[in-house]
Amino acid sequence: MSTTRSRTTLRRAATVTALTAAGLLAAAGVASAHVTVHPESYAKGATDGVLTFRVPNEEDSASTTKVQVFLPTDHPVLGVLVHPQDGWTAKVTTTKLKTPVKTDDGTITDAVSAITWTGGKIGAGQYEDFDVAFGQLPEDTGQLTFKTLQTYSDGTLVRWIEEPTGGEEPENPAPVLKLTAGGESTAPAASKSGSAGTSKAAGSSDSTARGLGVAGLVVGVLGLAAAAFAIVRSRSARS
Repeated sequence: MSTTRSRTTLRRAATVTALTAAGLLAAAGVASAHVTVHPESYAKGATDGVLTFRVPNEEDSASTTKVQVFLPTDHPVLGVLVHPQDGWTAKVTTTKLKTPVKTDDGTITDAVSAITWTGGKIGAGQYEDFDVAFGQLPEDTGQLTFKTLQTYSDGTLVRWIEEPTGGEEPENPAPVLKLTAGGESTAPAASKSGSAGTSKAAGSSDSTARGLGVAGLVVGVLGLAAAAFAIVRSRSARS
């Protein structure tokens, strides 16, 4: 009877460990599936740089067919240019600013308020990087929030519009770019010839960090499994 009970206990421990591992990996996958902006920060007032909006596909049976990114107009991004994307057509919407911005080149009265990409497709298990160059970032705010709408081929609309509040991450967080004091930017201004490559490299670093986090979760789960088996075997030996 003791041998049978030990085997049953071992099977239960293995089942619990497997379910725990699956839950942790699923949670890690969901956390990394949000629409994000790269790099994560720039210096206030930075000029001639590139922002990359990474859009992953979260659906198993539908493709992403439309991406709409809204740029803030209370703290406008000046001199926006969209990089051509194979298979996608970009529509740029401009808005007259309530408060014009004075620059060395004159007073700016209009700025880009939205960019909409259509015509392409992001399949299951895939992502797309959309590069946007800028002439100058604002100097009077600590962060920029880029609310984003993601439309799927089955009609599903995901609204990445929730702003961080300092507590737990919201369910559908909007991409946020932190603006730091001069000289503290995580990415230098990109040159015209290498702007896209610089942004994608920053995105790769972010993905690597997430991968290491998932690996850490797996190692922790395996440690729990080893401890569970050790306890069960010890009890079996005593029996």
